[in-house]
Amino acid sequence: MIQVFVTGGTFDKEYNYITGELYFKDTHLKEMFDRGRSEVDIDIKTLMMTDSLEMREEDRAIIVYNCKKTPHNKILLTHGTDKMVETATLLAHEKIEGKTIVLTGAMIPYAFGTSSDGFFNLGSALAFVQVLPPGVYVVMNGRYFPWDNVRKNRQTGTFVELDNAPASNETMP
Repeated sequence: MIQVFVTGGTFDKEYNYITGELYFKDTHLKEMFDRGRSEVDIDIKTLMMTDSLEMREEDRAIIVYNCKKTPHNKILLTHGTDKMVETATLLAHEKIEGKTIVLTGAMIPYAFGTSSDGFFNLGSALAFVQVLPPGVYVVMNGRYFPWDNVRKNRQTGTFVELDNAPASNETMP
C-alpha cells in the first residue's frame, strides 16, 4: 500500500471567480486517482491544507512525524512547489530508514482543468514511488530528482538539477 499525505499547495487550490483569489476547500486527490483509473492500493490522509510559502516549522514537524509513523514504506506527499525542496531536505536529514518518499505538486491548480500539470505530476509521482529505492525525491514534470540535486527554476516554472549536478537522471536507477 502507498501512503498518500496531502499538505495543500497549488495542487488543491480553488479559484474564487468573484474575488479572483485562490483558496483551499478540500483535496482533489481521491477524484484525481479515480479519474486516472488508478488500481494502486493507496491510503489518502490530509495532514493540512497550506500554501508552502505559509508553511511553518510546526507544519513540517507534522509531516516528518507522519512519515515516520506510517507503517507503509512508500509515501507520496503532495506539497506546494515554492518550499518543496526545503521539506524534502528536512525529511532526508531525519534519516527515515527504509522508506521511499516522493514529493510532488503543481504549478497550476487541478481545479483549472486541462491546463493544470497536477494530474500528470500525480501520475508520475505514483509510478516513481513504486520503483525508486528508499530515499527522498522530488517528482515534477515527468522527472524525478534526489532531494539534494534539485531546485525550482522560477523563470521556467519547472524543476531542474542543480547547476553543479551530475548528468541527467531521466532514466531509472
